[in-house]
Amino acid sequence: MGPKAVRGIRLSITAAALIAAVELFALAPAGAANWLEKNFWLSGPRYDAVLPPCDTPSALSKIQSRFASKEGRFWNSSLTILEIGSVRQVAFRPWAEGSIPRRFCSGKALISDGRWRPVYYSIIEDSGMIGADWGVEWCVVGIDRNWAYNPRCKMAHP
Repeated sequence: MGPKAVRGIRLSITAAALIAAVELFALAPAGAANWLEKNFWLSGPRYDAVLPPCDTPSALSKIQSRFASKEGRFWNSSLTILEIGSVRQVAFRPWAEGSIPRRFCSGKALISDGRWRPVYYSIIEDSGMIGADWGVEWCVVGIDRNWAYNPRCKMAHP
C-alpha cells in the first residue's frame, strides 16, 4: 500500500468520525443556557419605559399617514384620517414588569367619509425602525379590514 492510499484511508476515517460526531450532537437533547451564557450573552432586554404621551403629534401623524397608506395600497380606498381628538391614556405597562413597555391610548378619528370612529393605539418601546425608537400600533373601529384586531379592535386594548 502506497502513501497516497494510506492518506486516503486516514481522510475517510476522519470524515466518518466527523459525521458521527455531528450526528451525536444533533441527537442530543437541547439544554438550558449555561452560567456564562446567562450572565454575558443572554442578559435580556433593558427597557427604559420612556414613552411619549398619547397626544404627541408625531404618534398621531404616524397613525394618519399609515392609515392613508394602508387604505390606498391594499384596499384601493381614498379614506384618510383628517383629525384625531378626545385622546386619552387607557393604560401604561399593564402587564408584568419585564414585558415590553407600552402606553395604550384611545381617541376619536374623523375619517374623510365624515364619520367619527373610535381609534385604539399603543405606543411601544423599541418597536420603531430596527428597534431604535418607539413605534405605534393602531386600529380604527369599523375599518379594520384585514381583521388584525377583531372583533371591533378589541385586540388593540390592554
